Amino acid sequence: MTRLVELEESGPRKLDPSDIDDENGDVAVCQCGLSESFPFCDGSHRRTRDEADDETYVYEDGERKVVERVVTADERPEE
Repeated sequence: MTRLVELEESGPRKLDPSDIDDENGDVAVCQCGLSESFPFCDGSHRRTRDEADDETYVYEDGERKVVERVVTADERPEE
């Protein structure tokens, strides 16, 4: 299973003591790319539990869609 994730930032997010949750005391960093509070985990990864290993997905407007084909810049026809 793979996921297409679009990120807009151009640098790292450095964590500091204010990022520690007062109730839980820990910080979970998102690895699925779906968190609304990225780079922090908000539990959105639960939506990925039934993804198939041989599929690529994109999540748009809360919906999961199977990606039929990914075209990279190297594969685009010349204009």
